[in-house]
Order: sequence, then C-alpha cells, then structure tokens
Amino acid sequence: MNNILLILQIIVSSILILFILVQNKGTGFGRVWGGTSSFTRRGLEKVIFRLTFVFTAIFIALSITALFL
Repeated sequence: MNNILLILQIIVSSILILFILVQNKGTGFGRVWGGTSSFTRRGLEKVIFRLTFVFTAIFIALSITALFL
C-alpha cells in the first residue's frame, strides 16, 4: 500500500510541477509559445489555475494518508 501511495505522490507532484511551470505571470499562453491560438487564453489559464489547486489538494491528501499508514 505504501508503494502505491508513493507512486501516486510522484505522479501527482510531477503534474503539479508542470502546471506551476506553465503559468507565466504577466503573459498569456499565446505569447509564451508564439502565434495565435484557437482557444481563449483566459479560459485555458483559468482551467490550469484551478487544476493547480485540485492537484495540490490531492497531493496533500496523499501525503497525509501516507503519514498515517
């Protein structure tokens, strides 16, 4: 059980790091990769921002669960 939690923590933390690195303060996604995009920048930025909080909560829950097992 501890091995499964450890693997899940590694996966969730990797995704969380990716979400944090994708967020550039002051620039939109279209300007980061150059060119125009077919999606609204604000919509995708909002989704990434919210997913960052979701994955943070998942990581904290996994850490607390691993602590008590």
